[in-house]
Amino acid sequence: MGSSAIDTCLITCEHGGNGIPQAYRHLFAGQKEILASHRGHDPGALELARELAAAMRSEIVFSTTSRLVVDLNRSRRHPRLFSEFTRRLSPDLRRAIVSELHVPYRDRVESLVAAAVARGERVVHLSSHSFVPVLEGVVRTADVGLLYDPRRPGEAGLCAAWRQILSNLAPQLRVRRNYPYRGRGDGLTTTLRRRFDPDRYLGIELEVNHAAFLAGGLAWERLRAVLVRSFQTALDRCALPKRESP
Repeated sequence: MGSSAIDTCLITCEHGGNGIPQAYRHLFAGQKEILASHRGHDPGALELARELAAAMRSEIVFSTTSRLVVDLNRSRRHPRLFSEFTRRLSPDLRRAIVSELHVPYRDRVESLVAAAVARGERVVHLSSHSFVPVLEGVVRTADVGLLYDPRRPGEAGLCAAWRQILSNLAPQLRVRRNYPYRGRGDGLTTTLRRRFDPDRYLGIELEVNHAAFLAGGLAWERLRAVLVRSFQTALDRCALPKRESP
C-alpha cells in the first residue's frame, strides 16, 4: 500500500457462496431456490472482495458455505447463528458445525489482525456483503452502504472520505452510511472491535445492492471498478503521516 500508514488491509467475505457440506446436504433437500436466493448467500460479494484484495495486494479470507448452515457474520450467542434448517439439530451437532466452520473462519481473521497489530501496524478490515433491493415489501434506498461504528473516529473518517470520493467519481450512486444495517450491530467487525484499539483496527462492512449484480454486464463491472478505485483513494487520504525508518 505504498507509503500509507494503514499498513495492512484485510478483505473478508463471510457469505461468499451457497455450498452445503456433504454431511448436511440432507437438511436442504428440495431447497435449491432458497439456496440460490439472498438467504443462501450474498450475490456478487465474493467477486467484489477478490477484486478489492487483488487491487490492494492484501490477504483475503472468504467462505463459500451457505450462511443457512451457520452464519459466520454472527457471534456464537446470536439467536440467528443457525437457520431454520439447522436450528433444530441436536446440541452436539450444532457444536460440531460451530467447531468445523465458525471457529476456524473467525480465528483465521482474528489471527491476521492480531499479527499485524503485534507488528505495530494499523489494520483496515473491509468485509464485503450485498443486500436485496426489497425486503419484506420495503424498498432499500441505496446502491452502496458503508457500515461502521460512529464512536470510532478512524472508521467514521474513512467512511466519510470514501462516500465523498464516490460522490465525485459516480454522482449517480446512492451511497449511505450505516444503511441498510447498523454498523454497531452484531457482526465480525463488532467482535474484533472489542479486542483491538480503535487506532489499530478499523472495521468496515461494505454493502452493495443486489440490483447492480443482477443487472450484470457493463453496469456491474463499472460499479466494481469505482468501488475499488474509490477505496484505494480513501485509504490514501486517511493515511497517517509516514513513519520514520529506524
